[in-house]
Amino acid sequence: MKNIVLLLLIIITCPVKASPFTDNYPKNTNIDAINYVFRLKLSDSIDEIQCEETVEIRYLAEGETSLRLDLVKASKKMGNKGMTISKVISDGKRLEYTHEDDVLVIHLPEPSKANQYSRYVISYRGVPAAGLKIDDNKYGDRTFFSDNWPNKGRNWLATIDHPYDKATCEFIVIAPSKYQVVSNGLKVEETDIPNGQRLTHWKQSVPIATWLYVLGVARFAVQYVDEFDGKSIETWVYPQNKDAGFYDFAIPTKRVLEFFSDWVGPYSYEKLANIQSNSVSGGMEAASAILYSEKSVVGNRNERWRNVVIHEIAHQWFGNAVTEFDWDDVWLSEGFATYFTLLFIEHEYGHDEFMRGLKKSKQIAIDFQAKNPDYRIVHDNLTDMSKVTTVQTYQKGSWILHMLRGVVGTDVFWKGIRAYYKKYKDLNATTADFIREMEKASGLDLDYFFKQWLYEPGMLKYQGSWTYDDRKKEVFIRLDQVQEDGSVFKMPMEIGVYGTNGEQLIKRLMVDKKSFKAKIEIDFEPVRVVLDPNDWVLMEADFRRE
Repeated sequence: MKNIVLLLLIIITCPVKASPFTDNYPKNTNIDAINYVFRLKLSDSIDEIQCEETVEIRYLAEGETSLRLDLVKASKKMGNKGMTISKVISDGKRLEYTHEDDVLVIHLPEPSKANQYSRYVISYRGVPAAGLKIDDNKYGDRTFFSDNWPNKGRNWLATIDHPYDKATCEFIVIAPSKYQVVSNGLKVEETDIPNGQRLTHWKQSVPIATWLYVLGVARFAVQYVDEFDGKSIETWVYPQNKDAGFYDFAIPTKRVLEFFSDWVGPYSYEKLANIQSNSVSGGMEAASAILYSEKSVVGNRNERWRNVVIHEIAHQWFGNAVTEFDWDDVWLSEGFATYFTLLFIEHEYGHDEFMRGLKKSKQIAIDFQAKNPDYRIVHDNLTDMSKVTTVQTYQKGSWILHMLRGVVGTDVFWKGIRAYYKKYKDLNATTADFIREMEKASGLDLDYFFKQWLYEPGMLKYQGSWTYDDRKKEVFIRLDQVQEDGSVFKMPMEIGVYGTNGEQLIKRLMVDKKSFKAKIEIDFEPVRVVLDPNDWVLMEADFRRE
């Protein structure tokens, strides 16, 4: 579903506010993964990988008797793909374990103590059915690229494969020396070893969700483009695409990093690498090391791919640094990245470009609503992980942020965003957490707003008219909500009244009834009255003079 980005960019604990839904992953918040070290051996002769993984766990409560990790087991139904475990060791002793239904359960030798730290070494091997794509790229060169979104990392990495549990990670990769290796964080070692092999060690020192772990092993041309805040900005592309790739990715990366750092908060990670790959067809926002389709390199810096770059960098703040606690709140990632892409476009390329993108986004949301009238942004459909996101998560999610900005005002919106980011940076957040920060920043009760736009389906649809009483110098407004589902939205609505000599009046009204009527006093004769003249509301409207 991350590939949806291409289509979109051709161009947010109070019981009342908490999500009524919980995804069905068996969370255990008494167990916290601190760090994973993946020692991988890759081969040119076979697709089997070998992994010796060390995982450090902190037990936050006493009495835990087992450790649950996700790891897809080799099976005939998958053509014998999947992983086979040979042993699990802790403190030099073999531990008992079960590996069934793609879940590894390690049985602890004795119940955990509160605040106990333990390390486990898990040895396994196999051919990944997904998650790590081992295949030739478009030039026929063998490559290894991760594709963990949303929960495919368990096909090759034993982890708590869910966004609620963030951890640091290291990839220590032994592969033929013709390859270069890129991953999260900083490269701490690269050493040629016997038999034509090379060891490469990358270390990610900031905790991230497992879908953001990344590995790319290929022949690359690498450019160290620039620095931002002392951190390297890099381009990794196929050697055949060196000139075009270095040109395409040189901009606007630094400008985007500067914008979000100035307006939202500090960048969390140790570098930013833009990487050409064959494992995604859009973009994949892996922390500090973003993957793009191998078709993304075109050599002309076109708007389509420029916007994908902006979107994936926006994710470094929203989705990566501040990560949704469970998949039902995925709009905190995708809706945010979509809207903040538009905000950068407005900053860098002007308000007209911002509005052009916003209007395209509106039409996509309206079209989706017409075909999926029961769809809601905060959902409970996560038994099917293919439905984690839809175009509506991106586009309606983006518009919810835009409408929120209209409700609270631009200055307050940014104040709330900065507070939210500061509080949950490198942690997890829920929609309820976001609502709380926006209410603190605005001093408003926003329950009605988020309930109707996030937790309920539907969209605003108005039929209305205006008349002018010359004697009373009043404009009379009638607005009827005509949503087919019979719902009634409460929304502040701007009414723009315009006169023959350039006069104008913008009046803001709270429209909260199915049939709404209002009078606006003016001191000029109107020739035009416009509903929502500044485009703050996601709606369809038929509004005209009687």
